[in-house]
Amino acid sequence: MDTIDLRSDTVTHPTPAMRKAMADARVGDDVYGEDPTIIELQDYAADLLGKEAALYFPTATMSNLAAALTHCARGDQLIVSKKAHMFAYEAGGSSVLGGISMYPLDVQFDGTLPLDEIEGAICEDDPHFPHTRLVCLENTVHGAGGAPITAEYTAQVGDLAHRRGLVVHLDGARLFNAAAALGVQPRALAEPVDSVQLCLSKGLCAPLGSLLVGSRPFIAQALRVRKSLGGGMRQAGIVAAAGLIGLRDMRARLAEDHHTAQMLADGLATIEGVTVRPVHIRTNMVHFSIPERVNAAAFVAEMRARNVILRGGPHFRAVTHYWITPERVEHAVRAMRDVLAEMRVRA
Repeated sequence: MDTIDLRSDTVTHPTPAMRKAMADARVGDDVYGEDPTIIELQDYAADLLGKEAALYFPTATMSNLAAALTHCARGDQLIVSKKAHMFAYEAGGSSVLGGISMYPLDVQFDGTLPLDEIEGAICEDDPHFPHTRLVCLENTVHGAGGAPITAEYTAQVGDLAHRRGLVVHLDGARLFNAAAALGVQPRALAEPVDSVQLCLSKGLCAPLGSLLVGSRPFIAQALRVRKSLGGGMRQAGIVAAAGLIGLRDMRARLAEDHHTAQMLADGLATIEGVTVRPVHIRTNMVHFSIPERVNAAAFVAEMRARNVILRGGPHFRAVTHYWITPERVEHAVRAMRDVLAEMRVRA
């Protein structure tokens, strides 16, 4: 990548090793279950998380949607965070396409949902209310600055849900960031839940793709849902090959992204007028603000002219990833210091 793009880890490009693997990938028709690279990827993901089976999807949004549609019938209810990606950024798909009502809860500072509020949201068996069927968690927590959720908390939610006859889905778009931050194996974070979504196109650098992981009966039904959503793919082993490298190799280096996020936060904190929220820096996200008197659109444009891409204003989220090296962090900090100084002079 030539630019220093801090908008998200979704902007990552495939690594040279991924491009070679894609060029050399063995392929087949995945709708017929004949793509050997996709089969290998699915088996690897299931084993990695200690589950029975996995299914490859083109996007994480489709994977999360398929999980909801598989777990819930029309008219059922799911419990979710108000700031969860599934609730706030996936076009209300569970409700629009599945007739599922979503009960949103406030997320706490540490990224958790209060256990008593989860329990309080579960509907009694009464014809006035929908059947509560599903609890949806997220790890890391998008709405809490990328906070990692511990296996202990996830187990508490799993115990509560299963005791009440519910199932739990985990949106693990950045699950491996959480595992790296907590110093645990990914399967420890997945063990208490019934299904997990893994995104391959964020910090793992694959160009696209997601995996839905769970029991064999769950995945068999999710396959039918994927077909109905138009998610059946043919020789998709070409892109699944990049996903394999992401799972096998790239997850082992995610702690480096957490280190560069801390570097970025430390550097930004030295700039006059910039406010950094350091308590949020637990994985690869940095939240910071510039003075409200500064024209945010002009600031973003000036930063782009210096090869640094940001999104937001006056409050920003910067996300580090494979292509954000320590040297690029230093360049971004220098550029921001210079831009804000020049804008103060012009003002």
